[in-house]
Amino acid sequence: MNSLWLIPLLPLLGSAVCGWLHFATLRARRTDENAEGTGILAGYVASGAIIGSLLVAVRALFASGLHADSHSVESAAWSWIDLGGGFTIELSMVFDHLSSVMTMVICGVGALIHIYSIGYMKGDRGFAKFFAYLNLFVFAMLMLVLSSNLLGLFVGWEGVGLCSYLLIGFWYEKGWPAEAGQKAFVVNRIGDACFLIGSFLLVDLFATLDFSEMLGALAAVSETPGAMTKLTFATLLLFGGACGKSAQFPLFTWLPDAMAGPTPVSALIHAATMVTAGVYLVVRLNPLFASVPGVLLVIGSIGALTALIGASSALLQRDIKKVLAYSTVSQLGYMFLALGAGAWAAAIFHLVTHAFFKGLLFLGSGSVIHGMHDEQDMHKMGGLRKHMPRTHLTFLAGAAALSGMPLMSGYFSKDEILAHDFASGGYNTVLWLVGIMAAALTAFYTWRMVALTFYGKERFDVEKVHPHESPASMTTPLIVLAVLSVFGGLLGLPAVFGDHIHFLENWLQPITEQGNAILGHGPPAHSLSLAVEWELLALGAGIALFFAHRGFHSYKNGVQRDLDYRQAVPARAEFFEKAWRIDSTYHNKIVVPLKLFSFLLATLFDQFIIDGMVNGSAVLARKIGGRIRSSLDGNVKTYALWIGGGAAILVALWRIV
Repeated sequence: MNSLWLIPLLPLLGSAVCGWLHFATLRARRTDENAEGTGILAGYVASGAIIGSLLVAVRALFASGLHADSHSVESAAWSWIDLGGGFTIELSMVFDHLSSVMTMVICGVGALIHIYSIGYMKGDRGFAKFFAYLNLFVFAMLMLVLSSNLLGLFVGWEGVGLCSYLLIGFWYEKGWPAEAGQKAFVVNRIGDACFLIGSFLLVDLFATLDFSEMLGALAAVSETPGAMTKLTFATLLLFGGACGKSAQFPLFTWLPDAMAGPTPVSALIHAATMVTAGVYLVVRLNPLFASVPGVLLVIGSIGALTALIGASSALLQRDIKKVLAYSTVSQLGYMFLALGAGAWAAAIFHLVTHAFFKGLLFLGSGSVIHGMHDEQDMHKMGGLRKHMPRTHLTFLAGAAALSGMPLMSGYFSKDEILAHDFASGGYNTVLWLVGIMAAALTAFYTWRMVALTFYGKERFDVEKVHPHESPASMTTPLIVLAVLSVFGGLLGLPAVFGDHIHFLENWLQPITEQGNAILGHGPPAHSLSLAVEWELLALGAGIALFFAHRGFHSYKNGVQRDLDYRQAVPARAEFFEKAWRIDSTYHNKIVVPLKLFSFLLATLFDQFIIDGMVNGSAVLARKIGGRIRSSLDGNVKTYALWIGGGAAILVALWRIV
């Protein structure tokens, strides 16, 4: 199905056109000939490219027969690498039940963010360049989820990492965004190295990187001696790669700093798409991970720890985007918590709903920052609901979904993850308790953010700041995402509402059935009685309502609670505000010593020893040559002296021999 290639190629073409428009704008500025008009066209070109990809994906979905008996549709393949001996890698696209969901999220949410960006980035000198980077990112992300083999996925994996670096550091003139982009790039290289080594182990095991071939040969390969040991290391290393890209402990520290980029970047890359790549990787290879339950336990434990670190670190943040950044870290931890319990569909369900409500909240925060003239400190906000009514109402919808308010999308997806861990029993019960704690903290910090931003008295000079509502190009995507955040839970209603109504679980069944068969059961939550499910739903609703009430009413009248807490327990407040001091520990214990060692290596060893040996040998040769040159002065007596000395040496040697 060659039309599948249009899905990633349209954004790539859009990126090229936007890049040309950027250079055309630079040329036009030199003569002031319609410079802004040339640049603004890039927003419409880029948005049109993403909408085109979405339409092609929708057409492919209905024309492919995935809804019937077909499980996947592949595009025409080209031989990319042929090493002989039967090892070849083909370049092809696969459109199946999993990649179709990811494509719809990337193109659907991506189109809304592109439209929003037209208003948000208006007037920026790099307007066209921004959209060129944004389209290039979408191209790489689509390659990641549509590729039929692990090497093609890795190309997209590295592509989104590069675009993330470019977009985080987009305003590099300020200094710190460039540092944040560099940090994201370096930290992700650690995970990427793990990804590569894990891929090499899979090549050694399966002699292929094609997904269907690997999963088809899994049963036979598992019976060979030593195969399970290699598979354990391979899956652990692939999970290490996922930890980097999806900001899991201990590689999550780049994500909060990534908020240095423009807000649409935070919404698209760091909430809806790129950071979910690790979740997609594990679900795509779920039979491999299901074959090594010990690795699943590691995944669940890391996910639970990450969820708790992220949620607790968001409690005292003052920057509205930092709250959402740590919230993203926490929600990604929930997805890996689901994967650790073998709840593949539940992880994808939360991935989808998270794209809706977190994309909405990031764009809503961007609308607030835009209306407050680049102010991000919530302590300097308050009372904005009357100045930004549309932003306020849509932000409430996103906050309700994030905090797990009853019947919101996040309520159903988060509850399903916790239900799976509860039903799995054993060590997963401990992880369930950690998830409950993180859910309580999430409800508290979410409504603290709402209260500090939109309620109470204005903590700024209204006459000087003049807060205002954002233009329609920015608020319309907010309204669409708000509707999706409210009703997105219909994609995965629990069994208490009726049998076989979990649309996503049924849709992903061809992808997850092999992993479930290896684990020896279907989704764990299906083993719960309806009474227990009702109790878990009621528990989740009660926790969300209680802690949301506490968070809102503690801050609706101002920031005094924050000030009192910091004064009463300053060490604990700093501990949470600095994300358990993990980032500062890395900096003090790893980064600074490495920089010092590198400096010493560059100055002492490189300059004095290496350069000294090279330069010293040159100086020695020059001096010897000078001495020899000075001795050859053309004087016959000098030559006779050298000849006599040489003859004496020869005679002496002859006598010794």
